[in-house]
Amino acid sequence: MTTTSTHSTLTALTHEEEQAGLSLDQLKQLVGLVEYDASTDPFPVIGMDAICFVVGNATQTANFYQLAMGMELEAYRGPENGHADSKAYVLRSGSARFVFVGGIRPDSAVLDHHRKHGDGVVDLALEVPDVDKCIEHARAMGATIVDEPHDISDEHGTVRRASIATYGETLHTLVDRSRYDGPYLPGFVEARTTVTRGEGHPKRLFQAVDHCVGNVELGRMDEWVEFYNKVLGFTNMAEFIGDDIATDYSALMSKVVASGNHRVKFPLNEPAIAQKKSQIDEYLEFYDGAGCQHIALATNDILRTVDILRSSGIQFLDTPDSYYDDPELRERIGEVRVPIEELKKRKILVDRDEDGYLLQIFTKPMGDRPTVFYEFIERHGSLGFGKGNFKALFEAIEREQELRGNL
Repeated sequence: MTTTSTHSTLTALTHEEEQAGLSLDQLKQLVGLVEYDASTDPFPVIGMDAICFVVGNATQTANFYQLAMGMELEAYRGPENGHADSKAYVLRSGSARFVFVGGIRPDSAVLDHHRKHGDGVVDLALEVPDVDKCIEHARAMGATIVDEPHDISDEHGTVRRASIATYGETLHTLVDRSRYDGPYLPGFVEARTTVTRGEGHPKRLFQAVDHCVGNVELGRMDEWVEFYNKVLGFTNMAEFIGDDIATDYSALMSKVVASGNHRVKFPLNEPAIAQKKSQIDEYLEFYDGAGCQHIALATNDILRTVDILRSSGIQFLDTPDSYYDDPELRERIGEVRVPIEELKKRKILVDRDEDGYLLQIFTKPMGDRPTVFYEFIERHGSLGFGKGNFKALFEAIEREQELRGNL
């Protein structure tokens, strides 16, 4: 993988990311330090536009993400402005945008989706400079076009959109908002957070989406990697197989695909044959199919982020003290900005590769079903995914699976 910084890549960063509180070094890590020429990309992607969820109660979920996750409410759509079937709330933290949709009427398709899958991601929306160009290429490569290119407009301008199908019932909606200056999309109205934060609470707890992980059925990972290669023009960034990603009881395989500018990264997992049920098997069973398993969120101060999230009731996976006391870990990691004792106190994992190091921690599942969870990650040069922590992470997940009776 090329890791050369280019002026053109950095100047392509959106205004939202510039306002997100990311340092120049973090911005470089976000784009992956790659040489990139959008003019030669058959499916150019600017970045993540939004992560769209269907949830059982959008009103309560939006309040929770403001109170517990420190996000800001920006837009709303519902019965009060002509949408009787559902409520939708748009929240932001830095450049990360989440949309939570909940059904209202008993015969709502939103409620049908939720009955099957529970709370989960339905759309990993991508901002693109040319929706029609991307759809033309996707169609030629055999993609299923769910929603043809079309304009939606209001007094704030026009957004052009289209959607393609990917694994499970997950969509990629392509969005060109270059001619729009309203709150999220036409049909939404501006909304503002009314939550009062405590004294000393930071402006935001995370600044951007680092990557989104998809779980697919056994034997289908390579099929979806090829889909991203052919249809979206994504490149292969990393591969984890065999002992890289296994414990004594369960195993999985993973490959990472990334957009040409490396600003969008999608690890794709499938289960591997092992003695017991892997975390991927558990997800596929309880989500009733393939879907987005977890979302990694970039923070520039993971200690403060974890402390505040814990005080707000967010639960994290536990890591045994022996992980931090291992002399091999300390020798492999070397000097990091945070004393190991502080990481141990908060159960934060640490890993180092040839480019630098990263700090990361994973929440427990966020809902009743053992499906969607979050990763918080602080990068210092490293462009990896914490390969050295895979065994510790999967053992922690297995302990939770055993408590749930699902191992």
